[in-house]
Amino acid sequence: MTPLMVVATALSSLGSNKLRASLTLLGIVIGVSAVISLMSVGRGAQEAITSSIESLGTNLLFVRPGATTQGGIAGAQGSAATLTLEDAEALVDPIFAPSVLAVAPELRTGGQVVAGRENASTQIVGVTPEYETVRNFPVESGQFISDIHVENRSLVAVLGSQVADKLFDLRDPVGQFVRINGRQFTVIGVLESQGSGLQGLLDDQILVPITTVYYRLASERTAQGGVSVQTINVQVASADEMDAATAQISTLLRLRHRINGEDDFSISSQQETLETLEETTDTFVLFLGAIAGISLLVGGIGIMNIMLVSVTERTREIGIRKAMGAKRRDILFHFVTEATLLSIGGGGIGVLLGILLSRLADGWTLGTQTFNTTFSGDIAVLALVVSAAIGLFFGIYPAMRAARLHPIEALRHE
Repeated sequence: MTPLMVVATALSSLGSNKLRASLTLLGIVIGVSAVISLMSVGRGAQEAITSSIESLGTNLLFVRPGATTQGGIAGAQGSAATLTLEDAEALVDPIFAPSVLAVAPELRTGGQVVAGRENASTQIVGVTPEYETVRNFPVESGQFISDIHVENRSLVAVLGSQVADKLFDLRDPVGQFVRINGRQFTVIGVLESQGSGLQGLLDDQILVPITTVYYRLASERTAQGGVSVQTINVQVASADEMDAATAQISTLLRLRHRINGEDDFSISSQQETLETLEETTDTFVLFLGAIAGISLLVGGIGIMNIMLVSVTERTREIGIRKAMGAKRRDILFHFVTEATLLSIGGGGIGVLLGILLSRLADGWTLGTQTFNTTFSGDIAVLALVVSAAIGLFFGIYPAMRAARLHPIEALRHE
């Protein structure tokens, strides 16, 4: 028999029991559509996280203190108090660091914020005026922290949009008072909302002058006696000068700290953060695909079960074919073709259903979380290939069992 005749005969055999074939197809359809829709959700989440990080700028460097060492045991990176406000100011040097465009040091602490009868526990971030442009945090109303505020250690605050909603609801916070860790601050501005997702976490914070945090909220002195900072955000002139800026910053800080051995600071880039996040989200996407793949595996087991039943029911038919000259490979090829047609047919329908589900889920909101989906052709191709392979794998055993039947015993079968 020619391959075309085998396919036509297999389709005819499947069509003789439409309900059973349809139910078998359903398992593969559900599996393939689940793989495509879940991986589309995972890819969408991955792209949303990546775009959130990239929106902060790809030309950012982060300088953080080194680790503390107690009793020969090293602490976490950034646990030492080795960077100061003076270090940050020294980095804006056109001679020693020509690639550095601007710097924005920050000092973080936690705090309880009270406004009237409302209160919230949030992050208090000590910043300088440059923080607004370097980290792209524009104000929606009021004004940002100024040099005068930093110099005078003023008790002023700029609220994140989420904190402003919690404390003041629909009222305008600008000009109102809040108490942070028992001290009264004047609200001078409200930040623009950073949106949902990873960026939305930045709405739950309050910005105050960095000197105010250090001297009035969470004092922690360095060995040099300066104002300690936890991170120095460095804006580089262009993405092409990242390596040059890293070398310049490292040299300058080593000179200032009089370091001959190991650095007491670390420098990382936005690109490194992106690469780490991409590795994590790739694992997440594969995990989602593996979970959905279980249903595809169950569909393959369903194909095997139905094909075994079909072989048992058609034992006499197999005997007649062998008596008329059909070879073992013809019988084997016929039943493998039936199983493969079931899996490919279910895979094709599953791809269409998966695309439809991913389109319907795009922009769908559940509580405060918005789902973004991203469909790509490689997902569909992968799902089709896997479904065909499953049909082939689970169809081989029933086909081999049919091919091994002795024609005389098959003809005697009732």
